[in-house]
Amino acid sequence: MARDDAEYVEFVEAVQDRLRRTAYLMTSDWALAADLTQEALIKVYVAWPKLERKGGLASYARRAVVSAAIDHHRKRARRPEVLVDHHDEPGLGDGSGDRADRALIVQALRKVPDRQRACIVLRYFEDLSVTETASVLKCSEGNVKSQTSHGIAALKRELTALGMPALTLPMGA
Repeated sequence: MARDDAEYVEFVEAVQDRLRRTAYLMTSDWALAADLTQEALIKVYVAWPKLERKGGLASYARRAVVSAAIDHHRKRARRPEVLVDHHDEPGLGDGSGDRADRALIVQALRKVPDRQRACIVLRYFEDLSVTETASVLKCSEGNVKSQTSHGIAALKRELTALGMPALTLPMGA
């Protein structure tokens, strides 16, 4: 391992919690989020010598997490799973709202289509710009705006169905 492992370890320590949170928001499962984060960080390690050190690292890792979550969701849709109750997990880490509201938001996010969910997570939970989100998802800025708008509308419908109609997210991106 002649690569600059110390630099890689420093990078991992700086981003892994945020990547795990992104994966959780995409999957609603902390254990799966940890697995997807590890997968993404392995991809980063393999590509490490070729990656740009100025912003390219975090963008590549974020893209790897989002892609892994979408791939997992697609695979899961093809084969049924048995659902079991899960114990309380840490909150979203944003400090807003109570645990019940966050749980409802995560539950509603599960029902939003993958690309729309990815746009919402990256724009509103990761605070990425439209340009940064487009870069992560490898799509146009217009697509990000459209997917975000449709995703917010879907999220609001799901939250209303769950009894939480007072969500105040901006409709534009």
